[in-house]
Amino acid sequence: MKETILKTAKNIAVIGLSPDESKPSHYVSKYLQEKGFVIYPVYPKFDEILGRRVYRSLEEIKDNIDTVVLFRKGEFASEIYESVLKKGIKNLWLQLGIINDEVALRAKKDGLNFVQNACIMVEHKALMS
Repeated sequence: MKETILKTAKNIAVIGLSPDESKPSHYVSKYLQEKGFVIYPVYPKFDEILGRRVYRSLEEIKDNIDTVVLFRKGEFASEIYESVLKKGIKNLWLQLGIINDEVALRAKKDGLNFVQNACIMVEHKALMS
């Protein structure tokens, strides 16, 4: 599943992308950007992070998103799940330490590629090595 996502993802909405460079959401997103992925920051404040326009919600993004990476608490995955489905997003990735087994079951039933409790940067580096 991880490999499938990493090999097919191009446009990644990062929910909880902090402007703080010391936060994992920031440096992981910067890494992904440097590797050629297009990042769409979703954050409640700021107009720009990592040189990209910041969106307040997934619904605001008009471009086609193929992957959502979540840097918020696991419960939030339940809140965004319907938006992920509505937008036709095929991949949902919950970062290291973020778990939502209810969404995992729903994603399996709905045919989504789903990963939880894993760092997309670590997994990408391992795949590329």
